[in-house]
Amino acid sequence: MIAAMLTAVLLSSSQPAMSTPSPSPVVIAHRGASGERPEHTRAAYELAIDQGADFIEPDLVMTRDGHLVVRHENEIGETTDVADRPAFAARRTTRDVDGVPITGWFTEDFTLAELKTLRARERLPALRPASAAFDGQEPILTFDEVVVIARDASARTGRVIGVAPELKHPSHFAALGLPMEDVFIAALERHGLTGAHAPFLIQCFEVGTLERLAARIDAPLLQLMQAHGGPADRPGATYAEMATPHGLAAIARYADAIGVQDLMVVPRDDAGRALEASALIDNAHAAGLKVVVWTFRAENVFLPAQYRVGDASAAHGDFEGWLKAIYALGVDAVFSDFPAAAVKAR
Repeated sequence: MIAAMLTAVLLSSSQPAMSTPSPSPVVIAHRGASGERPEHTRAAYELAIDQGADFIEPDLVMTRDGHLVVRHENEIGETTDVADRPAFAARRTTRDVDGVPITGWFTEDFTLAELKTLRARERLPALRPASAAFDGQEPILTFDEVVVIARDASARTGRVIGVAPELKHPSHFAALGLPMEDVFIAALERHGLTGAHAPFLIQCFEVGTLERLAARIDAPLLQLMQAHGGPADRPGATYAEMATPHGLAAIARYADAIGVQDLMVVPRDDAGRALEASALIDNAHAAGLKVVVWTFRAENVFLPAQYRVGDASAAHGDFEGWLKAIYALGVDAVFSDFPAAAVKAR
């Protein structure tokens, strides 16, 4: 019953609803209301729900002792106060993550108990000083805690609050002996969320992870893609190839939706101006895939040139106008750091 909004709006299910399904496009709160509170915190998720978001999104990474925690990346120097903790100074290191050397502190080097002593920080404090005012107040959440936040909010509000988890770097964690997919499925089974009508939309940039999940669970799956590069587990493959009609047909064999960077839907010229929309949405729909577009942020620095207001990077431009232009293309859902604006625009 809780899954009715997801299946009715994203997957065209005829299951009975707990309440009237949300209108399309669905609004997914990107790491919560992350434009106004430090990302992936309880405060960010609960504010997003209060603002009318249909889904909340946790990015999932692994701890040393095999727990799923919610951080944008496994490197946590930007989003926690770990650098200020003398006890953890020696754990600063450089790791290769999907072929890219990164220096910092990594969740796989900490137990859950150790991570729980840290506090979250705003990732973009220069752009979002009002959010940075909440630094140091919130602990790192586990995946289970986010599921409970959504479930409790559904009961409290009478609205369906879905969860759109992203599995980050599963091949990286598997190479470390941390089988993310197995731990994730075990969590879904604990919560009874493996079925086709689960209030979930499971995301990953890797292909193999989604293919294996498709063989093991029936919950909706979303293939993430961006304008450049390709999946870490498919050397030589590119997202550009995957976005062709042939590539989309292949994705449709294991996934229900694609989650694409806005540049793949509306390219920009060298001056940053939005150009004519591509055929990706129509082609994906023809392949039987729903289309989710990421990530919509209000600050000028993230907007196409014609939607910016003034010269300050951190100032908010015509965000509602940009969202309405995207909605008019027929997208099924959007990820936004500012869910209140995304809900208002629709």
